[in-house]
Amino acid sequence: MSNKFDLNDLRTFSALARGAGYRAVADDVGMSASALSRSISRLEDRLGTRLFDRDTRNVSLTPQGEMLLRLAERVLNTAATASLEFDAYLAARRGRVTIAGLPSVTAGLLPPLVARFMEVHPDVDLQIKDALSDSVIRAVEQGEADLGFTAGAVDPSDRISFRTVLTDRFLAIGAPGGALAEERSYTWEELVNLPFVAMATGTSVRALTDAACSQEGLPLRPRFEVAHLATAGAFVSQGLGVTALPTLTLPVLGAGKLIYRPLLKPQLVRRVGVIWRTGHALSPAARAFLDLVRRTAPGTEAVDPSGAGPLAGG
Repeated sequence: MSNKFDLNDLRTFSALARGAGYRAVADDVGMSASALSRSISRLEDRLGTRLFDRDTRNVSLTPQGEMLLRLAERVLNTAATASLEFDAYLAARRGRVTIAGLPSVTAGLLPPLVARFMEVHPDVDLQIKDALSDSVIRAVEQGEADLGFTAGAVDPSDRISFRTVLTDRFLAIGAPGGALAEERSYTWEELVNLPFVAMATGTSVRALTDAACSQEGLPLRPRFEVAHLATAGAFVSQGLGVTALPTLTLPVLGAGKLIYRPLLKPQLVRRVGVIWRTGHALSPAARAFLDLVRRTAPGTEAVDPSGAGPLAGG
């Protein structure tokens, strides 16, 4: 049955079934009355049944024609809805975007970007996946995420593209009234000689921390190692130690309960960027989000949530 007619056949048939005769319907569908008559006759031949009773003045549906009209209108309505939905998808008015990112980035960078995106694309669904750097890269490479936000260098062999969104400085972070109470810059040497709360091995922050200490020839012997930023913030706020973390982590840490100071020797900065699969087309909605990121954050520097700047005190 599915090979015996197409959408054009159903549109022509439905127009005649709902219309006022061949001549009027022929004008509406843009063909001659004789061409319309031949089209209906061919459809009846293919179906093997008569769809209309005809006389010199009128046409009326046979029972078979009434059944086909019900089916035709259902199919045509579905096709019209599908066309509208696909147009909306192409225009990035509908769709789904999956974004994987470092927790500090999804909390510190994405909220204002998502808010701007939703103003223009309110019906696009967003799924945000928090993950460590390797998992972010893997999710994008395997097509489990459309876009990823990560930090540091990305190996070109991963077949992904990287664009720097902003630079993110490390800060010395402590509890009010604690070892960092004096409002000044601190060095890595000073920090590692205090009880230090470090992120766990395998995190991008820990890799950068180890590299900074190695550069200065400093031994890093953490008093505590934690896997989550919120845990680091809780330990520091209790006065159990100090830490060094990027500016974007402050919203996750609960910056209101902490003080944060400039950190020097070395001044450590990480590149935060967006990644996507090279050679694979993005959906219109994902492309729209990527374009927004490019326009909104063209290589700027992360600032603390109070707006006081990247190196504000507590």
